[in-house]
Amino acid sequence: MSRVHDMGGRFGDGPVPVGSDTDPVFAKDWHARALALTLAAGALGKWNIDISRHARECLSPKDYSRFTYYEKWMGGLADLLVQSGVVTRDELAGQIVQPAPDALKERKLEAQNVAGVLAAGGPADRLGPAPQFAVGDRVKTRRIARNLFVDGGHTRLPTYAAGVEGEVILSHGCHVLPDASAHRFGEQPEPLYTVVFDAGDLWGEPERAGDEVTCDLWQSYLEPVT
Repeated sequence: MSRVHDMGGRFGDGPVPVGSDTDPVFAKDWHARALALTLAAGALGKWNIDISRHARECLSPKDYSRFTYYEKWMGGLADLLVQSGVVTRDELAGQIVQPAPDALKERKLEAQNVAGVLAAGGPADRLGPAPQFAVGDRVKTRRIARNLFVDGGHTRLPTYAAGVEGEVILSHGCHVLPDASAHRFGEQPEPLYTVVFDAGDLWGEPERAGDEVTCDLWQSYLEPVT
C-alpha cells in the first residue's frame, strides 16, 4: 500500500509552481533555519537519508496535506529526534532541558565544517552483485509499488511507474537499497538503473506525443521483458 506522499499523476492538485532565477533561495527566513537544523541533526548519526525520508512519509495524511515543504521536514525531524532518544517530548516542547550526552556532543556539526560536509555529500554507491540488465534491455517494473520488507515501508518505486514496461538507458553500478536502509536492515546494495518510459504508458494522455519520463530504479524493482 502506498502512503499520502506518493502523489505523482494524481488529479486535482493543480500545477507545480516554478520559480525563476531571481527568486530568493528561501521563500521565508525560517526555511533556511529548518534546512540547517535538519543537516545538524542528521550529523548526529542517529539515522540516514532513507530513514529521514520515511519519517516524512509517515506524517498523518491530514498533516502531510496541509504542511508546506519545510513544515514536512520539521514534522519528520521532530519524530526522529524523539524516536532516536536525542530529546524527549518534554524537551521538544521546551518544558525541560537536559544536557546533551557526550556521545552526541562529539558529533556536533561545527559551523566551520558545514561547507566541507556538504561538498563531500553522502555517496551511496557500494560494491555489490553484478547487474542483471544492460543498457538497451526492456524491463518491467513490479506491478505494485511496495516495500517487500515492511508493509507500508519506504520505497523509491513510485506508484505511477508500477507495472509498466520501459528501457534501461543507464547502469549506475550498485547503490544502497533504500527499502532496506530506511528500516535499519543494512545497506543491501543492488544495481541501480535509469529506466525511460513513454509518458503515454504512464499518464494515458501525455502533453506531447513522444514525451518520456525517466526513473532511477533498483534491480529488485524490475523484471526482464521477454
